[in-house]
Amino acid sequence: MSIHPELAEFPKEAVAAPIIGYARTQLQGRNNGWHSHDAAQLFHVIRGSIAIDTEMGTYFVPPERAVWLPPRVSHQTRYLTDTELRYIYVQYDYTRDLPQTPQVMQVTTLLRALILEFMSYPRSETDKGPAARIAAVILDQLKMLPVAPLQLPMPQDARLRDLCEGVVRCPAHIPSLSEAADRCATSVRSFERRIKAETGLSYRTWCRQVKLFRALELLASGRSVSDVSHKLGYEGPSAFVSTFKKAFGVTPGRYFDGVEAD
Repeated sequence: MSIHPELAEFPKEAVAAPIIGYARTQLQGRNNGWHSHDAAQLFHVIRGSIAIDTEMGTYFVPPERAVWLPPRVSHQTRYLTDTELRYIYVQYDYTRDLPQTPQVMQVTTLLRALILEFMSYPRSETDKGPAARIAAVILDQLKMLPVAPLQLPMPQDARLRDLCEGVVRCPAHIPSLSEAADRCATSVRSFERRIKAETGLSYRTWCRQVKLFRALELLASGRSVSDVSHKLGYEGPSAFVSTFKKAFGVTPGRYFDGVEAD
C-alpha cells in the first residue's frame, strides 16, 4: 500500500503541529490509486466533485462538503471534474476523539473560515502561537460537523458483495428482489435481512442510492439531465428530477452550484 506523497513533508515541516494543510487543484480523471497513511485526512471540496472509494463503500463529495477519513483507511480518490480543494491532515495522536469511520460532512461557515486562516500561516509556524490555537478550534469543530447522506455502503459477505458490485457496474439494469435472492442462493426474506444487516439499507433503498450516486458522477462529467435519466433507466427526466430532489433537497441543475452551510 503506497503512502500519499504529500505526507512525506509532514514530519519534517511540522513535527509538533497537530494538523497540516494543502490547497490543490486536481484535473478531471485523476486517480491517485489505493493508499493509506497514519494521518487522518479531511478533503474539503471548494469547486468540482470527487468520489472516494474505501473497502466500506464509496463517498461522493460535491462543492462545499468534505469527506473525513480516519487514520490508516485504505482509499483511492477519483476526481470527477476539475476540482479545487483543500486537504487537512491530522496527525495520528490527535485523532482519538474524532470520528472513527469515514463520513461526508457539511462544511460550516466557521470551519471554512478557520481553514482559510490556518492555511495563511507558514507551516513552520503551525505548532505554536495563533496558528496552533486555530488548529485546536478546527479539531474541536471536526467533532461536531453535521453528516451528509452521501455514502454508498458495501456488504462484506462475498455473494452479496459480488451482486452489489454488479449493480454498481450497471445500475440501469438492476435485478429484481427475487432474482437477487436467487443469485445469492437464499430466500427473499433471508436476503432482505442480510443486506439490511450489512449495509443498513433495504435492497430497494440501496439500489436507489446506486442510481443516484451514479447520476452524480454523470452530471459532474457534464451529461445532461435527459441523458442521465435515459442512461439510468428512469421513466423520464421529470421522474429523475423528482427522485433527485427528494434525495438531495435540490434539483440536479442546482446541485453543483455549491451551498453555503450554516
